[in-house]
Amino acid sequence: MSKNISKLSGRKGLKDNLFKRMISTTKKSDNGKQIKQLAEEYHVGMSTIHGAESFYEFLRPEHKEKKAWVCNGSACMCAGNQERLKEKLVSKLGKDKVGEMFCLGHCYDNTSFHYNGHNYSGKDIDQIDEIIKGKKINTKNINSVSHATKSILMGEDLSTIEKFKDLLSQILKKDKKETLQTITESNLCGRGGAGFPTGMKWNFCSQQKVEKKYVVCNADEGDSGAFSDRYLLEDQPLKVLFGMVVCAYIIGSDEGVLYIRGEYPKSIEIVNGTINELKKLNLLGKNILGTDFSYDLYICIGQGAYICGEETALIASIEGRRAEVDVRPPFPTVEGLYKKPTVVNNVETLAAIPGILKYGAKSFSSIGNVKSAGTKLVCLDSLFKNPGVYEMDMGTPMKKIIYDIGGGFIKPVKALQVGGPLGGVIPIKEVEKLILDFQEFMKAGFMLGHGSIVSIPEDFNMIKYIHHLFKFSAEESCGKCFPGRLGSYRGKEMYDQVINKTNKIPIKLLNELLITMQKGSLCALCGAIPLPIQNILKYFTDEFKTDINQEA
Repeated sequence: MSKNISKLSGRKGLKDNLFKRMISTTKKSDNGKQIKQLAEEYHVGMSTIHGAESFYEFLRPEHKEKKAWVCNGSACMCAGNQERLKEKLVSKLGKDKVGEMFCLGHCYDNTSFHYNGHNYSGKDIDQIDEIIKGKKINTKNINSVSHATKSILMGEDLSTIEKFKDLLSQILKKDKKETLQTITESNLCGRGGAGFPTGMKWNFCSQQKVEKKYVVCNADEGDSGAFSDRYLLEDQPLKVLFGMVVCAYIIGSDEGVLYIRGEYPKSIEIVNGTINELKKLNLLGKNILGTDFSYDLYICIGQGAYICGEETALIASIEGRRAEVDVRPPFPTVEGLYKKPTVVNNVETLAAIPGILKYGAKSFSSIGNVKSAGTKLVCLDSLFKNPGVYEMDMGTPMKKIIYDIGGGFIKPVKALQVGGPLGGVIPIKEVEKLILDFQEFMKAGFMLGHGSIVSIPEDFNMIKYIHHLFKFSAEESCGKCFPGRLGSYRGKEMYDQVINKTNKIPIKLLNELLITMQKGSLCALCGAIPLPIQNILKYFTDEFKTDINQEA
């Protein structure tokens, strides 16, 4: 069924993609007739349209009734100001007008909220009257500093369109195989968490003997505590777009799409403006710089589904389907968007490409080790004395990042969750022993992932944190597999009972549940959520030993 929908949706391609049309149709007040017309136009059933729109948070009827949303991500929860924000917004707008969104990318500046198409930090709530009146508020910029030996991601090497043009001109004169070899020899691995070698992925796709291919930028990775994608999209958009253009040139693609989370309105605005500027200067579009290489870029705006950070769910979303995870193989490099070979890379991976091509493979590969080479962006939340996003050499001791770069904490912290809601929860004394390295984190039983760091204060209840993780998984899973869909809800129910003091934790049943989710889930969302829970059960048992039923 999904294959048929993909092919039907693909008839009109990216320029008039079904997802974008569905968004504009759904958000109209009287949309019944328009939805029927849309279904007929794309030759899909109305149930397909209704099924998809009901999946996405921002397209549900109840979302339309809200005026403001408070971030309910892990970092904002630990910062401790969510309730104050809600109370303030409710007092001004009414209880039924205030909702929640998952991570707005302001983890560096306390709890955040969204109002009238703009994001604000928690501190801006004191100016809520002015915000409601339409007065422009200057929100705090992300503190961003490079501490890398060679600044690949934060450097000024591609700070202007002229520099973009010069470097692209050089690349288009080179043999494609030479450029691909440089990417491969750099040992750049995907920065979204999976860590697959970028050069290998591009090579697989380039070898597919078909006329149509796509490049997709995954800018919907909304890990709590991570705002590196937002920084790159808003401060370094040329680097991200350059990476997409080079990838397209190598694999033989003439179209690509940036799937940007709807929670980042400023990012969407800046990237869209940059694309338009590049088109005006013939750096995108037909016969770029007088060559036979043509490449167009489009933006798809995510509608509030965390699962779209998973590549197959993201592809399904662009096609106008429910954002459910597909079984692999086939992998996207063989059968991806509209069932055509597709490269999906995250924002940070693509942003590293121009620096690698400008300075050479060795400048990147000589940092860190073979499997964890180059530089990495690390995000520090608002409980650090120096919150912000920092470019670090792979292999940097975490102790240096926490205390020298981050300055330590503004209040006592007992643990860090590194790598988003699916990352490990690490006691502070344990994380100090680690280095910034994907493999080293895995060996220790944790996960580096996106490089986001959420600080858990000493006075924060770990039962509440586990409940938060299960609740997140239950709400954000795509629902396609039984272990993910049912396991998340059963776990949440267990901790509902503990919090309400109606039952204790049935520890044997809980452990079986976690193993089932790990081994049986279709993707990393529900398959990895047991990791931080197991970490908490291992290292923080003393906090809730009286709440455990050893027999059940």
